[in-house]
Amino acid sequence: MAEKAAKAELYTRYPISSIISYNGVTLLHFLLGGVGIALGYGPSWAGYTFAGLYLVFALAQMYVLMPLTVCPHCGYYRLDGGLCVSGLNVVSRKMAREGDARLFPGRAKGPLCHNNLYMASLLIPILAMIPALVIEFSLLLLAVLGSVVALLLYRFFVVFPKIACLHCRVKHVCPNAEPTGVREL
Repeated sequence: MAEKAAKAELYTRYPISSIISYNGVTLLHFLLGGVGIALGYGPSWAGYTFAGLYLVFALAQMYVLMPLTVCPHCGYYRLDGGLCVSGLNVVSRKMAREGDARLFPGRAKGPLCHNNLYMASLLIPILAMIPALVIEFSLLLLAVLGSVVALLLYRFFVVFPKIACLHCRVKHVCPNAEPTGVREL
């Protein structure tokens, strides 16, 4: 007779190691992406401007737009003593009024939804570095591109399914948890 698998522990407060992992991977991805764009299209004012604009976009969508537009609708915003995997629910409470939990799945609806902006922030540096490598090959740029791709894969195959979404209290309503396959775990 097969044993029933144990359910994953749902965190009210994510451990600091999870928060550091999530934000560390995010910030490293953004910073290496900016460096890769600057390397690929520099040294020129256009390359540095493109890299700077990318960094502003990536950091703003994650650390300003998310606490203002996504977090207020998330269950962690209302959870007494709660701390989500990004820690942004705490920031959001200081920046925004409580939203409507029914609007939380909207983070994945529409062409300019937060999920699409987030994915753009992850993909822009990869898509920008490929033509730069074709135009003028550089081992350093190839290493940066490989690092950014590795961080993206690590995020999708480790951070989301094993660190973030697996233990999330709102995984049953979050559109990001569905593709990770953790809702029944």
